[in-house]
Amino acid sequence: MNRTIGFLGAGNMGYAMIRSISKSDIVSSESIYVYDVDMERLSKLKDETGINISKSAVEVVEKCDIIILAVKPNVLETVLNGCKNSFDNKKILVSVAVGVPIKFYKKIIGEDKKVIRTMPNTPALVGEGMTLVAPDNSIAKDELDYVMSIFGCFGKAELLDEKLMSEVTALTSSSPAYVFMFIEAMADAAVLSGLPRNLSYKLAAQAVLGSAKMVLDTEKHPGELKDMVCSPAGTTIEAVSTLEKNKFRYGVIEAMNECTKKAREIGKKFE
Repeated sequence: MNRTIGFLGAGNMGYAMIRSISKSDIVSSESIYVYDVDMERLSKLKDETGINISKSAVEVVEKCDIIILAVKPNVLETVLNGCKNSFDNKKILVSVAVGVPIKFYKKIIGEDKKVIRTMPNTPALVGEGMTLVAPDNSIAKDELDYVMSIFGCFGKAELLDEKLMSEVTALTSSSPAYVFMFIEAMADAAVLSGLPRNLSYKLAAQAVLGSAKMVLDTEKHPGELKDMVCSPAGTTIEAVSTLEKNKFRYGVIEAMNECTKKAREIGKKFE
């Protein structure tokens, strides 16, 4: 089936998704329609990918089978109210907004409409995103498979029960920020030791990239991989000991717990 894909919003996440999808064999650029208030950004996107620029959100919904809502939670209600009458029960609304439940969208566009809630993250910008996908019960298998393939264009996609979407926010959607802070801290320490700043960032980032790949490729427990680096009375175990003294793991856990609480609070606003 030749499907058309529409985007309401072309911010950082939408932009990354559109560029990746346009380069895939899932759909041609001519079958992608995008609306955003930033016309300069849309013109640049069209030049890069060949997608269609739409004049309104209504036009996107009317022309497309799958509509990806890629706007911030604080404006999504306004955007949806402006085009809700253009949805029918064959079109699929896919949201990437954090914390907003499926039932909220159905209240606006109709209880009989098809909705899929997702949670991608910013590494989608470099083709290494992680997206969680929670469909409502009206989504057919072939429809879900197609949406999963869309998100697979810029990383990995996994199904998740919607009731866990707020709980996983800290682990996927927000976690790149913690990793960036870790890379920055390691680089700062290297600079303090005398290494050049740019080289320090490069070395720290590659260490994180390689370590993550070892977890994924070897499927070994992270603790086992850590032990492989820690020689008796060596330099690494000294560093690990210092991290433990400063409650490194506890700090990460507490930060993620607070992140989860915030995600739940955001969700309650839309109930």
